[in-house]
Amino acid sequence: MKQFKITPQILEFDHCTEVGKHFGIGAGDLVFISDRTYAQHFSGAISDEAYRVNYRSYVTGEPTDVMVEAIYADIKDYQYQRVFAIGGGTILDVAKLFALKNTVPVVDLFNKELEISKDKELILIPTTCGTGSEVTNISILELTAINSKFGLAVDELYADYAVLVPELLSDLPMNVFATSSIDAFIHAIESYTSPKASAFSQLYSKKAMEMIISGYQTIAEKGPQARTPLLGEMMIASTFAGIAFGNAGCAAVHAMSYPLGAVYHVPHGEANYAIFTAVYKTYQALAPDGSIAELNAFLAKQLGCDKTVVYQALETLLDHILPKKALRDYGVTQTDLEHFTEAVMTKQTRLMANNYVPLNEDQVRAIYQQLY
Repeated sequence: MKQFKITPQILEFDHCTEVGKHFGIGAGDLVFISDRTYAQHFSGAISDEAYRVNYRSYVTGEPTDVMVEAIYADIKDYQYQRVFAIGGGTILDVAKLFALKNTVPVVDLFNKELEISKDKELILIPTTCGTGSEVTNISILELTAINSKFGLAVDELYADYAVLVPELLSDLPMNVFATSSIDAFIHAIESYTSPKASAFSQLYSKKAMEMIISGYQTIAEKGPQARTPLLGEMMIASTFAGIAFGNAGCAAVHAMSYPLGAVYHVPHGEANYAIFTAVYKTYQALAPDGSIAELNAFLAKQLGCDKTVVYQALETLLDHILPKKALRDYGVTQTDLEHFTEAVMTKQTRLMANNYVPLNEDQVRAIYQQLY
């Protein structure tokens, strides 16, 4: 039985001031926002009576369980009814946990050893065009005890409102645009070939891929500055991809990128790109006639190439946005590859269950070796 749903209400505004007027953000609101985003976009839209959490004062990289527990210790005495998160995937994923009745200990929460119930309203406002977290029921953290990223996926993590404001992308640096949008692109692709995909989720996957490829082609032709008029479209494409993978899931590309991100702090979208085409070439070799054939034909049409060279053509296009590196260029060692393989096979079973075809330990190790 296939299922499909879009849970948050999706609102669009042209300007951040409109967000403040609509929601009346103030007393009783917990607001996750960086000082920079607040100063540039929300200083007149958020009342001083709201409790603002500058997450950047707690972490410089990817979110961790330690970070969440440090924030909880600081805000635990503040009584709030609504949680706002304005930022990238890090802020959104962390804020979701604070809409729950029980947030800590985080490892117990992620192991589902705590009661999971939502007792606050949750409003998510992305400032990048990548994670799609505003429309998913997933929070991903690095759990320091196991030195790997881990996801909690429960319906209680859905937002009540997903709010899109393209103005928030106006000062997005090229490197952040690149890593976030590539993440969205891979969300769309992995969800398309997932066994959990449906005609409905694939519709969103295909539209997201089409919009992102078109944007990349414009940037490849005209240069990085050409991204500016495309930012609204890319934000919508990211949300489309989030809807797709929120229903059908991501798979081996994400599972295999997590150890790279956790150990070497590679930005999430960049880590995904490092893994992406090797996984899909492996799928292609193992089972060329299923949904991957449909995917390849669709991508070939968008790229204007023969379907037999679709992954080479994709790499050529993506390298205009973010040059691909070998794993050793990040400092990865041969010993790491063994640890990465073990982590994927033992700790990322939720994602590996969504693979287009099953991958065993030897196949995962071979992909890492190919990328080394």
